[in-house]
Amino acid sequence: MKVHFWGTRGSLPASVVAETIRAKIFKAIKASQGRSFHNDDAIRQFINRELPFSVKGGYGTNTSCMEIINGEDYVICDAGTGLRDFGNYVMQQGAQRRQTFHIFLSHLHWDHIQGFPFFVPAYIPGNKVNIYGCHDHLEESFVTQQNFNNFPVPLKAMNSDIRFTVLDPGKPYAIGGFTVKIFQQNHPGNSYGYRFEKAGKSIVYSTDSEHKKDIDNPSYSFIAFFRDADLLIFDAQYAFSESLLTKEDWGHSNNMSAVELSVRAGVKRLCMYHNEPTVDDATLEEFLEKTRRYLALYAESYPLKIDLAYDGMEIEI
Repeated sequence: MKVHFWGTRGSLPASVVAETIRAKIFKAIKASQGRSFHNDDAIRQFINRELPFSVKGGYGTNTSCMEIINGEDYVICDAGTGLRDFGNYVMQQGAQRRQTFHIFLSHLHWDHIQGFPFFVPAYIPGNKVNIYGCHDHLEESFVTQQNFNNFPVPLKAMNSDIRFTVLDPGKPYAIGGFTVKIFQQNHPGNSYGYRFEKAGKSIVYSTDSEHKKDIDNPSYSFIAFFRDADLLIFDAQYAFSESLLTKEDWGHSNNMSAVELSVRAGVKRLCMYHNEPTVDDATLEEFLEKTRRYLALYAESYPLKIDLAYDGMEIEI
């Protein structure tokens, strides 16, 4: 089982301007001073081994979209702008085979559905696109997004077989080869987390969820939902101080809550997600390192691996 992140920013896409690229080039050249490179391979080794991720790469620009790779059908969580890149990738693999897509939506805020009008496989006759969510206005939101006043191509002009299914959070489902369990979360208008289970492995997708004072309760309900997950994908858009002082009730969580809940639930790997779109790569890299240091303080001996998601990242389960 593998997870591929196509979009990892929260709230809105992040821009990359020319000055950002120049700053990365400057840092790379400065780090290379005093070194000599005899061939291209030596340059690549220097980049891979010596430069920090914030210089040699970046955390990406797309909004929420994640793929679980295991089986013939495509399983996707959220349809942010990352869905466009995913769709283009699918088309590059060859469009002659008719394909089935299962798209699970945490909620219907724009940053989680705005990639769908640009999802090329949905325009291909014979493809099946199954869209799942727990909001009664599921289909209506997609129709409205592509209303002529908002977008030039209406939903009905997409030629694939598009079906909307409203799920009941109280029931488990067998979809796309997985057992799927759902949990209601604290977010304006409500959002829903998903737990995907297959062959003894489990992935929990929990974005756009705010954890408040009741997080300290020993019987806090999310503990059972996260329990023993092989991978927990967790909304940590804010630092703890932000979530407590300036952005309370905005519907997002923080890095310290991510660590504490992971340890208490026995999670094996934590991947923070829904990254703040207004901060640069160096700040996000520092945010990750601070979170790892906090784990050492909070639970020194707990073997939790912590990542910060970026566009293009893959995690093997």
